[in-house]
Amino acid sequence: MNVLDFSKKKQMGQKISMVTCYDYTSARILSGSNVDCLLVGDSVAMTMHGHKNTLAATMDMMCLHTEAVSRGAGDKFIVSDLPFLSYRQSLSKNVAAAGALMQAGAHALKLESADGNFKLIRHLTESGIPVIGHLGLTLQLMHSLGGFKVQGKTAESAERIKEDALKLQAAGCVALVLECVPSPLAADITQVLSIPTIGIGAGAKTDGQVLVWQDLLGLNIDFKPKFVKQFMSGYEDITQSIESFVNAIQSGGFPSDEHCYENK
Repeated sequence: MNVLDFSKKKQMGQKISMVTCYDYTSARILSGSNVDCLLVGDSVAMTMHGHKNTLAATMDMMCLHTEAVSRGAGDKFIVSDLPFLSYRQSLSKNVAAAGALMQAGAHALKLESADGNFKLIRHLTESGIPVIGHLGLTLQLMHSLGGFKVQGKTAESAERIKEDALKLQAAGCVALVLECVPSPLAADITQVLSIPTIGIGAGAKTDGQVLVWQDLLGLNIDFKPKFVKQFMSGYEDITQSIESFVNAIQSGGFPSDEHCYENK
């Protein structure tokens, strides 16, 4: 997949699949799958580093994980998040941050919200950097939004999100992530935009869906929001495997002769 395929898939009515992952091993597994693209999200601060929110993600952190994913992703399309405040400074610093992630292996960048970002988006796209917008629940603005809440539930807020979506498209975004917004609003935005929408907690009428690797595999036992479907009982399966390993050691069943070297 390349950046041109985003619009092609929307035109052909083909759903876009995206998985958020953060490391080489996950990317290697995904490289052999049919998933369209990988997102190195700033949620890495929470999922991989144990922070309470995404504000702890730094440029160093994002570059490190983008590099790891790029080494394992094969020919998969990689999108990386610009972390908190990295694109809200001077234009030169914003471009430097964008350039660092692209040099780390990203093929496109994602940034949150609309206000204050239009000039940068235009500049980046004119400089050859594809940009994906992100509206709805934008966790970098969680303190302004009052926490983890569904956005666009009132007529006024829904209209504002729709207007922002159109503005992001006009600024040059190649796609738009809609997070935790009512399904009818996401469907409306998807219909009026010529660029594809990728939903997470935004219903089935978007042009694609994204879930975090750990969520779809059932690895995050303490995080089960309504929009997550677990396609595997990963936590239970891994726990059982570890218990089998421990039992095999205690019983003397591991290592067996086939796992040992001989003096020959």
